[in-house]
This record gives sequence, structure tokens and C-alpha cells, in this order.
Amino acid sequence: MVPRPRVDVDQQTAADMNAARSQTSISVQTVRNYLYGGQKVWDLCQCLEKILVQEPLFDKQHRDFLGWTDQHIRAASIINRLTELQRIHGWSQEEYNTASSLLSEVVSIQLHDVAFQPVFLGQGSPALMENYWDLVHEKGIQGCYLQTELGHGTNVARLETTSTYIPETQEFKLNSPSLTSTKWWIGALGKSATHGAVQAKLILPDGRDMGPHLFFMQLRSLGITVGDIGPKASGGMAAQDQGFARFDHVQIPRTNMFLKFAEVTIEGSYIQPHAKLSYRGHSSMIPTAGWTIAKAATVAIRYTTECQVLTYPSTYYRLLPILSRAFVFIELGRYTIKVLTQMQEWLASRDTSLLPEMHALLCGLKVFVTTQGIIDIETARRSMGGHGYSAFAGLGRLYIEYLPSATFEGDNFVLDGQVVRAATKLCKAVLSLTSAVANLPLPSAYLRPSTASTWHNVRSVVLLEWCAALMVKNFTQMQASGDHLARAITEAFVAAQVGEMINNLTNLPSEDARVIGCLYRLYLLMSAKGALVDLLSVGLIRHMGAGDPTQDLHLATKALCLEILPNAIGLTDAFSFSDWSLDSALGVSDNHVYEALWKRVQMEPMNKYEVTPTYAPYIRPMLQCGQAAAQQKMKLKSRL
Repeated sequence: MVPRPRVDVDQQTAADMNAARSQTSISVQTVRNYLYGGQKVWDLCQCLEKILVQEPLFDKQHRDFLGWTDQHIRAASIINRLTELQRIHGWSQEEYNTASSLLSEVVSIQLHDVAFQPVFLGQGSPALMENYWDLVHEKGIQGCYLQTELGHGTNVARLETTSTYIPETQEFKLNSPSLTSTKWWIGALGKSATHGAVQAKLILPDGRDMGPHLFFMQLRSLGITVGDIGPKASGGMAAQDQGFARFDHVQIPRTNMFLKFAEVTIEGSYIQPHAKLSYRGHSSMIPTAGWTIAKAATVAIRYTTECQVLTYPSTYYRLLPILSRAFVFIELGRYTIKVLTQMQEWLASRDTSLLPEMHALLCGLKVFVTTQGIIDIETARRSMGGHGYSAFAGLGRLYIEYLPSATFEGDNFVLDGQVVRAATKLCKAVLSLTSAVANLPLPSAYLRPSTASTWHNVRSVVLLEWCAALMVKNFTQMQASGDHLARAITEAFVAAQVGEMINNLTNLPSEDARVIGCLYRLYLLMSAKGALVDLLSVGLIRHMGAGDPTQDLHLATKALCLEILPNAIGLTDAFSFSDWSLDSALGVSDNHVYEALWKRVQMEPMNKYEVTPTYAPYIRPMLQCGQAAAQQKMKLKSRL
């Protein structure tokens, strides 16, 4: 028998990756600039990452071996060094935020930037800004945002913490009247933050409860019990010190109330706020979902290419839709950030006409992208087989750190209800009109009359819009089932935006536009497949005799997947994640995955010991006892 030639599997995986890249027909650089919003943005990211990579403290390869306390210490040292680098290099706030995003680490004090500082900018009175803004901006104090309580989360109206005004001393007295009023789950509160913006019910001297208002206070002081709430599920977000706080009649000056939109006078009178002219929204969560899904797609598609299983239908049917959603959510994120910026301009001019609808839209998008992101990361991890369960694959960590996004910034199940309420209110208004609807705000454009078409082109958007419109109508008129209603509404809006994305691809070279267009169309078809039950229930798909009424949909989906497949690696390369950024042995760009995995395993601290420390006290006595028992049984057998 002729011996088979020896194959270096690691070298073969690299060769397979080179072969896959040779099939790419797109310009990776052009698609990269499309994803990043231009060459200038990409150049900035590259410049900042070069600085970050040179910092030994920002090395990611050893973090999987750290315990809770060490992770917390590492996170504090990272944010301290990042702040130092900002001063050294003179980074603007935008550059600092980009560097923080590139670093992609869970650190508590980032909440100072994303939750605490915006409250000061949006609601701080001139006096509060004069006294504290420089400290806030320069991180001379570290802040957090105290809203959630032990017994109350998303339901802000039911918060129990009180802030009672005392006119004699011109102070507010903050108090936690019950166990369930304890502030809970507050990021950075456990050990890091020095100050906080506290949501508490404003109680006037005459006893009137004016509802939740924000108050600024120092946290590490008398009358405040503060601590960490302990480990989170599956060890996730260990570096972040979510904390609790209880207030025992803690007094703060009257000027420590955030007074920009409502005020309590020295005498204790309440000055009514203007209409809600400050709005945070969920816009940043959409692009974050897109880039997070992009990491999962990159690792999984690279590894399955190496394993030569990406071409199996069972694999590409799972991974290519994930890739399409990454592209869609990144582009959609740019749109929502523009919308929120425009919203702030409207509010500044006291125009609140579209605030309810835009709030409902952003709630729906937050629910949609986070729910889908959680599913997609886990699907990508499982597509890699057993190695996907290794921490060194990187997707387990990505999943467990992204998982809480379904709850923070508003629980997804609760936000669903807000979307449905806004939709039914508008639907009733539309149904009450005697003439056709000429114009509707963009979030509710799905209620306009449209013409349905086929699965094969952009006009399949119309079916998703009709589906949402009919479901809302049925729910409003007949109190039909509201299952999937919020998702259908949001999907209709996203589908319409994807249609616009396809129309705007004319700015790209033809081949790049063709391939990205295929991705966007795949997104639409997968959305339709996910909505089949609803499409059938409202009669937009009918079973007419023999045959499968959805067969064309399935065939069109398969055809698009096969058209995209040769460019799968090129499309993931366009995300332009460095190996440092991905931090995945299975997603390395050169695809020497087994060599990378072997190197990571050698870092395991237990491998430093030839004999485990557990051998002498535990394993050896057990072995000796077992051996003695076995010898005793053998002696008994020999006597018989």
C-alpha cells in the first residue's frame, strides 16, 4: 500500500483561506469605507488602534484566566490609562469615544461617559454646570446613573426612593423608605463611582408627590450604604461593579436638583417643567448591535471556511443571514443617530410633535436588534462545533457580555408594549379619517396604501409593511392576538429602510453594489421567512390547492445565498477587525487557527505545574484508597 502523503493541517487551513479570498469579486477597501462611513473615519480608527495596541495593559490574551477581583482591577487600570492617553494625545471627545469603542472592554467607569455626563449636559442648571462641569468633563469625579431599584426596574413611575424638600434649610432629603427601594444593578456604583445622578420621587413641603426627578449627590458619605451586588449570570461582566445604595435621610443642597426643565423654588413651590425636552433614546444600541454581530460573523465564517463546511447548506443558511444583519444594522445605526440628532434640534425649538412616534420607533429598534443580536452570536458560536465552546474562540465572552442588552436601557418585553400602544393609537386616528392618508411620519409609513409584489426584488418590502398594517388593524379593531405585533411593526420599518439602502447603492462601483445588494435582499427574504406565520394569518399568503405557497421564497433565498457565498470572506474582511480587536484564536486573519489555539492553551496557569497542587491532598489519597480496596477484592477472589 502506498503511504498517504503527510498533510500539515495548519498550513492547509491557511491555504484554504487564501483560496477563499481569491474568489472575492468586491473591493474590500471600498466596502470597508462604506461600512465605516468614509475613508476619514477608517483612518481615524486605524490611527487610534495603533496607539492602543502598543499598550501592554490593553493586551487581551490573558483576561480569560482572571478572577472577579483581578478583572475589576484590570478594568480600572485600563480606563485610567485610556484617560491618560486622551490627555497625552489631545483626543477630542469623539476620538476618545472611538478609542473606547475600539478597546471593546467592559469597564464600569465608561458609564460616566454614556449615562452620567449626558445628564449634566442635557439637564444641568447653569449653577450646577458652573460648579461641577469641569470636574465631570475632566473625570475629576466619577459618576453613575441611579435609577433601577431592587423592586422596580423599567417601571420608573413606581420608584420608591424619595427626595423631600425642606424649605427651612433649602435642602432635599433623600431616603430609601423600604428594602425594595434600594438602588440596585447600578453600574460603577459598587466600588468605582464617587457621585451619582439619582432618580427619586420629588416630595414637596405640602406632601405632594411630583413623580421622579433627578438629583446630583456624592455617594461615599455618611447616611449612604453602598456595596457590590455580587456575581452576574455565567460570570458575565465580571469587571463591572454593579452596586446597591440605600439612603438614610441624606441631605443635599436645593441646587443639586437637575433644574433645567423643572424647579423647586426656595420657598418650596414647584415650577412646572416644559414638555419633555430631553431625550436619550436607544440610537447607539443599533450600530453597536451591528458591529457586535459583525465580530461573531467574522469569526464563524473564517473558521467554517477553514473547516471547509461553509459551503454546506446547513452552515451557510445559518451564517450568511447573520452577515446580512450585521451590514443592515451598521447602516441602520447611522440613520438612527441622525434621527436622534434631529430630534434634539426639534426639542430645542420646542417641537415635540413627533416625539411619541420616534420614541416608539427607537424602543422597537432596541428590542429588535438586541434580541436578534443575542440569537445571532449564539448561532455563530454553535456553527463552529466543539471548539466554539472554548473561551479562546471569543464568542462565548461576546455572547455573555452582550446578553444583558435585552434588559438594560429598558426591558425588551416592556418596550414591546410601548411600541404596540403607539401603533394602535395612530391606527385609530388613521381609521377615523374619511379620506385616504396622504402623508404619515416615517416610523408609521407602513400604514399607507401600497401595492404588493414578489419575493424577488425590493418590493417584497411591501408585504412586510402590509403585514404590519393588517396586524395593527386587526389588533385595534378586534383585539386580535398581539403576539409578534411589535416585531412586525419594527420589521416593516427596517425593511423600508433596507429598500432605501438598496436604492442608494448606486454610489458604489457596480460589483460592490451588486454583492451588497444581494446581502440586503437576503435580509429582506429572511425577514419574510421569519414572518411567514403572520403573513399567512393576515391572508397575504394563501394556500391555493396543491403545492407549497412559500416555495418561491425558499428558492429565492437559496439562490441569493449561493450568489453571496464566494464573497463571504471578502465581506467579513471588509469589517477590518484586527486579530487584536477580535481576540479569537479561531478567527485569526491568517487562519493558522490550530497554532493560535495551541499558543493560547499554553497560557493556562494550570499548565505551569507538572503535578497539580490538588494531587497530594486530594487525588493521591483517593487513588491510594481505591487501589487498596481493589487489592482487597483481588485477595478475596483468590481465596475462593
